[in-house]
Amino acid sequence: MTDTSPGADPDTDGHADPTADPDTDSAADSDTDPAADSDTDPAADSDTDPIERMVNRETRAWNERDVESLLDLFHPDMVWAWPPTAHDHDPVTWELEYGRFDRDRWRENWQGLFDSHDLVHNRRETLRTSVSAEGDGGFAVVDIDTLWRHRDTGERFHWEGRTAKVYSLVDGVWLLVSHWGTLAFDEAGDPVTS
Repeated sequence: MTDTSPGADPDTDGHADPTADPDTDSAADSDTDPAADSDTDPAADSDTDPIERMVNRETRAWNERDVESLLDLFHPDMVWAWPPTAHDHDPVTWELEYGRFDRDRWRENWQGLFDSHDLVHNRRETLRTSVSAEGDGGFAVVDIDTLWRHRDTGERFHWEGRTAKVYSLVDGVWLLVSHWGTLAFDEAGDPVTS
C-alpha cells in the first residue's frame, strides 16, 4: 500500500507511488468519475447513524472536490496526524502536516490539490462507527483507497489503508476533531509493518 500525507506534494517529496506508470494504468484507474467508482454511496445517508452521515458527507466533499463542504466538517481544534507510510503504525513516527485547523491555510492546500489533480477513484468502506453513551462523541473506522492523478505529469497520489476519524457534538452539530492517516492492515485485521 502506498500512503502519502495530505499536505505532501506528490511531485517533489517522494511520497508519490513510485510504481505508478500512467501509460499502463488499468481501465478502472482511467475512470475519473469517483462517484461512480465508490464503494460508499454518499447519497445513502443513514437516518440513525450520525457518524455514518459524517463519513458520507466527507466522501461526497472529496468526490465533488468541494473544498468549502470539506472544511465545514472540521472542528476549530481539528488536527490531522499522518504516518510517514502506511506501514508506520508506531505514532512516535507520525507527523502533523497542517497543525491545528486553520480554514484559510487548509483551504489553500486542499484547493491546490483539487486544481492540480483529477480524482481517479475514491473507494471507502466504513468498518465501524460508535457514539458514546453520552451521545456527544463518536468515531468511525474507514478503509480508504483514494487515487489522484496530476493533470500535467500523470503522477499518482494515493491514500490507501485504514483510518480512524474522531467526532464531537458541538452545539448540536457533529464535527471532525481528529483524524489519522492511512495505515496498512491485512485481511485478518493485523497491522502490516513492512
